[in-house]
Amino acid sequence: MWDSSLSFEDGVRKFGRFCTAAVRNFFLPRKVSGNYLEYVKWKFLHRVFSSALQVLATQAMFRAIGIGYSRALPSAAALNWVLKDGLGRLSRCIYTATLASAFDTNLKRVRFSTSVLFSLSIGVELLTPVFPKYFLLLATIANIAKQISLACYLATGSAVHRSFAISDNIGEVSAKAQIQTVCFDNVGLLLAATLNILFRNNQRMLAALPFVVYPIFSAFDLYGIYQGLKHVHLQTLTKDRLESVINIWIHRQYIPSPAEVSTKEGINFMWSKGRELLPIRIGCLNPERKIPKLSLTTLRFLKDDDFYFICMESINNRSAIKDHGILLSLREGAATSDVIMGLLQACYIRKGLLRDINNQDYCFEDCDSLNSVISEWLLLINESKRFAQADLDVLIDNMSGLGWACKNILLSTKEQARYSFVAD
Repeated sequence: MWDSSLSFEDGVRKFGRFCTAAVRNFFLPRKVSGNYLEYVKWKFLHRVFSSALQVLATQAMFRAIGIGYSRALPSAAALNWVLKDGLGRLSRCIYTATLASAFDTNLKRVRFSTSVLFSLSIGVELLTPVFPKYFLLLATIANIAKQISLACYLATGSAVHRSFAISDNIGEVSAKAQIQTVCFDNVGLLLAATLNILFRNNQRMLAALPFVVYPIFSAFDLYGIYQGLKHVHLQTLTKDRLESVINIWIHRQYIPSPAEVSTKEGINFMWSKGRELLPIRIGCLNPERKIPKLSLTTLRFLKDDDFYFICMESINNRSAIKDHGILLSLREGAATSDVIMGLLQACYIRKGLLRDINNQDYCFEDCDSLNSVISEWLLLINESKRFAQADLDVLIDNMSGLGWACKNILLSTKEQARYSFVAD
């Protein structure tokens, strides 16, 4: 006997699976990494509340124009174009040109920082009805901040999308991201419209509404961005990421994946990052700092076939080991393998210097034992170089197998500085 109820339930399940698959194919790329869905969830939170805030800010600016002098509107419109839009775009160009390399080397920090700036710009726009006479000034300041945030969003978007693509489908990931943005922004628009409808009969409450919801919506917006960036696992190598991988390799003989390094890296605020003993810096010697005698000794032993050198540098012109750092200086023509080799050797040198915790009180400039210190330093240089040469190929192969992009190291403008070698 034919069971109609069972057939109906089966049809409902099939229809549900069909709708779920249709929605998924509409919003999500077919081939992405496993962390992409979590990123989209937090993106939804971010876009909804950001869009709602932008609607409320636009209403506030229209209200400010209405409060201002109507006879000044024609000239205000012209000034608005020159000041608000013109200066905003000019600031966007200057910002992008100044911090171009930071978009690669400090992507998460720059993106979150500019998101905070964008949220503050909305707060400035909300103040325009309170100070209608300063409408153009406030609107210009807010637009400059928004243009800077937009520049960062556009510049870092491709790197974020690339981190999720697993089959070179960056175009599909980018297209789906635009669909998500439009749909999520419309939900935010609906939220703002609902709030306006609820308070449409109370003009006083309607005017106060943006100031009440702004801190709440901004908190949700920034929290969504912060959590979403945690699920962006960049495979590109910067100095900090490479150093993190090498440190784990040296101490554990283990290569962390991009996801593990991303979790440790976080947003990486410079002001919240504690300074470790013997920090490693890539760049050139700073003539304003005291150059230790060990560094001068290292320079005397440079050879024509060396594409980098490693030396100590004084951080605050004191002589204890805790007051020094390690400098990796790259020569013109240094390849990616030279950068990895140099940083690997520098990490081995730091491990050797910190082998005994009592070395913190060791003095680099102790004249009574300077010759022995130089001998120990040269011995450490040679020993660390042997270890680095033995590990280099294995390290690069294992990193490539885990998805790290080892063909290029992204360095900041200061880290890209090179020295020229002139043999006598």
